[in-house]
Amino acid sequence: MSSPEAEPYPEAYYAPGWEPPRPGTDGFAIASLVTGLLALGPVAIALGIVASVRIRRRGTRGGRLAAAGIVLGVLGTLMWVALLALVVLVIVWSRPLPADVESARTARAQQLVVGNCLATLPADGDVSRVRVVPCADDHAATVVSEFEFAGDDEWPGQAQADARVARSCVLTAKEEAAGARLVVWSPTEEGWSRGDRTGLCLVAE
Repeated sequence: MSSPEAEPYPEAYYAPGWEPPRPGTDGFAIASLVTGLLALGPVAIALGIVASVRIRRRGTRGGRLAAAGIVLGVLGTLMWVALLALVVLVIVWSRPLPADVESARTARAQQLVVGNCLATLPADGDVSRVRVVPCADDHAATVVSEFEFAGDDEWPGQAQADARVARSCVLTAKEEAAGARLVVWSPTEEGWSRGDRTGLCLVAE
């Protein structure tokens, strides 16, 4: 038997201007960039990682988009962490103290409540930070009462605010006999604008 000699296959012919189709852009890469721009940090990071894996496996486009989404996701996550830390700090620094603290601590004057004892008595003027100590320790003054202004009151002026708080402060007969003196703390105009409506009466030891 014989067979005719096989003819070679003709060379492939491409029409002028023809190019193979370009691979598409990975949808996860686009989603990563969009969520990164929206400051959805963890979501952008997760989508960017998924997109990077898919791009390597499938040969699709979007590597730069995924990388940008991851970077924006990291920045967004750091922003949210910083914001959360700030909120926690504000809550901690705004929460009233227990009447008698277990250990010495520095606190904002607005955190003081009746029963708190101060290690030292700050000089006259605007008081922002105080050192609070257990009342069993040596202390210079004790908070004995509070005066609450009405929440809808207009700012009365510093002299009037001081006077209204002072009228509520009274020494007991025992305190008078011991030679104690009253110290009056009232809200400042700046504190009033931030919502501070509490005046304090302290007895200096």
